[in-house]
Amino acid sequence: MRLNEWLTAVKGNTLPAKGETLTLELNSGPSAEVYPQSANTLDHTVFFIARVDHEKYLFLAETSSPGSILERFEGNMIQATDINSLRLKRCPLTHHNAREIQRLFGWARPRLLGLDNSFGFGDRLGLANPAHVRSLAGSDFVPVFAQQSIRELTRTERSAEAVMDAAVWAVFQEGYKKGFGADADHLKTTADIDRMVQAGYTMFTIDPGDYVVNEADTLPAQDLDARVQALRYQFITPDVTRFVQQYAGQTIRISADFSLQPDRETVLKALVKYGGVIDHTAKMYRYLKDQYPDHPAEIELSVDETESVTSPFEHFFVASELKKLGVVLISLAPRFVGRFEKGIDYIGDLAEFRREYLKHIQISEFLGPYKISLHSGSDKFGVYREIGALGAGHVHVKTAGTSYLEALKTVAMSEPGLFREILDFSRDLYEVEKKTYHVSADLQQVPASDQLSDAQLLALFDQNDVRQILHVTFGRVLTDRKADGSYRFKDQLLRCLQVNEDRHYRNIVTHFQRHLQPFAVTAGGK
Repeated sequence: MRLNEWLTAVKGNTLPAKGETLTLELNSGPSAEVYPQSANTLDHTVFFIARVDHEKYLFLAETSSPGSILERFEGNMIQATDINSLRLKRCPLTHHNAREIQRLFGWARPRLLGLDNSFGFGDRLGLANPAHVRSLAGSDFVPVFAQQSIRELTRTERSAEAVMDAAVWAVFQEGYKKGFGADADHLKTTADIDRMVQAGYTMFTIDPGDYVVNEADTLPAQDLDARVQALRYQFITPDVTRFVQQYAGQTIRISADFSLQPDRETVLKALVKYGGVIDHTAKMYRYLKDQYPDHPAEIELSVDETESVTSPFEHFFVASELKKLGVVLISLAPRFVGRFEKGIDYIGDLAEFRREYLKHIQISEFLGPYKISLHSGSDKFGVYREIGALGAGHVHVKTAGTSYLEALKTVAMSEPGLFREILDFSRDLYEVEKKTYHVSADLQQVPASDQLSDAQLLALFDQNDVRQILHVTFGRVLTDRKADGSYRFKDQLLRCLQVNEDRHYRNIVTHFQRHLQPFAVTAGGK
């Protein structure tokens, strides 16, 4: 299709069907392959995204009244073959240009999620989100397309702004205008808050895991008493004994068929275990609200990355005390029974999970309402089926590593030699890189690449040990450099995904539809 035909179709709202490719002929160089759904018109200017030699650009075609919008964007003026009088600008997908898009198009800015069921699509490479958009077809989940933890940003050497920009370009490319969230994940310090506010994030996941006292579960009564008497948190002053009596021996009726009846020892354990969590979370919350009173913000509390399970009473205790302190939660991520390990399905008794999850839901409805959040949510298909079948409560799911694994699967399909190098590199690093993750992979179960055929390489993605070894080494794969300073793998990996974009997108869409389909019957939220 030539440019004049394209512009006529845009103005007449007669664009080709979704997924149909368009090619625009330019006066110099290769043609541009257009993403049809990216077309938007504003003040006589048509915006669209197209690929030139696998590199994506924003194009601006000014059809009349020249001079206003084009100058706001970084880029170069070019000519098309058939309309010499048209002003056409090709713009790189820079941070500056992403911010201009956000200023002009409200749907390109992140929004608050509220109680709508929501799904976090972590995109560590910045290339997966268009496929994440496509995977949402038929789903009522509100997506979170800008989602990275401080740990992920550090390990990938990306900026929070780069993650946001990738989300902006993805929704623009796919014409997604329903709104998306931006999750500043696992924030531990006020400096983390500053960093993510400046980048425009609107969901703030506070991670007070460093303040959880896991050994409280096994401390004898005498030691518990001594620990409690030594606590100096403001929320329990002036009388610790009176504070404990608010809960100990009381019947807390959550619903018609569920009550909590904590004894004194249970309350002491909760106070020792989570007292620091309450104190730190309240301080982080107050900092965010005091320093950035006009910034749209929602708060999630995450205590999932701990050694001990969050009991229903402990959930109630933490959320109740935070509510008294004025902390408003949009979601809470407890440490569930069983094991939520990275990149694989749930390990544990699903019937027990279901029973405990129902209690957590009822507590969240009683004290909130707020959502129950599933961290390490990648590939937890058994859990999804249980939650979907319940059709109750409000849920938020976080994933990230599984998209990276689908990228590596695409590499294995397209350039098996490159994947072999990544596999062996990851095997060598696993014992070191696993230390900050909940994983159980056995390195002995993962053969070296030279022992496998190309077909066997693809079968590895169905093997839990391999998935976890590849998962936890992502940072080193994406940042390791050769002696000359060039990346060992990153540039080759990204180029492979760009050249094989259709395959990459298909893999992700297929994989995430498996994630989303079990929730289709969930009644809560939206």
